[in-house]
Amino acid sequence: MSGFDLSAILRNPDYVAMLLQGIEMTFVIYIGSWLLAMTLAILLFALRVSPLRIGEPVVKAYVSYHRNVPTLVQLMFWYFGIYTLMPQGVTDWLADHNAEAIFAIIGLGLCQAAYFSEDLRSGLRSVSPGQMEAAKALGHGYISAMRFVIMPQGVRNALPPLINHSVSLFKNSSLAIVVGASELTHAVKEIDNVSFRTFEIYLIGTVIYLFFSLIIMALGAYIALRSDPVRRARA
Repeated sequence: MSGFDLSAILRNPDYVAMLLQGIEMTFVIYIGSWLLAMTLAILLFALRVSPLRIGEPVVKAYVSYHRNVPTLVQLMFWYFGIYTLMPQGVTDWLADHNAEAIFAIIGLGLCQAAYFSEDLRSGLRSVSPGQMEAAKALGHGYISAMRFVIMPQGVRNALPPLINHSVSLFKNSSLAIVVGASELTHAVKEIDNVSFRTFEIYLIGTVIYLFFSLIIMALGAYIALRSDPVRRARA
C-alpha cells in the first residue's frame, strides 16, 4: 500500500456513497433527538415553574439521573435493555423501521432534555425581578408578563448554553454506533475495514464533524444576534 492518499477514498464512489448515507443518518438522529429533547425540556421547565409541589422534585430527579449516568450507558440501556422487554409485535415493527436509529433518538433526546431544561431555567433566573414588577406596572397580569416580557428575555439569555449543548448533541450522535445505527462514525469504521486507509478515512470523518459543528455554531450565533435588538442594532 502506498503512503497518504485521500483520493483513494474520495475517488471511490462506493466509499463516498457510504459517507453520504452516514451523514444523512447522523442528521436524522441529530434532528430527531434535538426535537425530542427540546419538546421535553419545555415540558420539564413548565412543570418546574408550575405551582404543583411535586414538579420540582420530579424534575430534579430526572435531571440528576440523566446528568450523572453516561450517555453511552443510557443508549445501551434502551437498546439492549428496554428493547428486549417489549412485546414481540412491537420489536418486529421496530426492527422493520430502523430500531437502531429510533432508540438512538430516544436515548439521546431524553438525556439532552435534562441539559436543555436547565439551560432554560438558568436563562429565566437571569432575568431581573424588576422586569416582572415593571410588566405589572404596565398592566400585565402574571401570564401576560411571562409570555411577553419574562420568557423572551429568558430564552434569549439561555441561547448561548442551548447552542453549546446543541453542538454537543450533534457530536454525541456518534455514540449511536454502539447500537448499530448506520451514522457517520459507523460509515467511517466500515470504510476503514474494507479500504485499510485508516488515517485517511478518520481524517475525513474528523473534518466532516468539525465542518458541521462549526455550521451549527454559526447558525446559533446568527439566531442569537437576530434575537437581541441591542446587538443587532450595533451590528
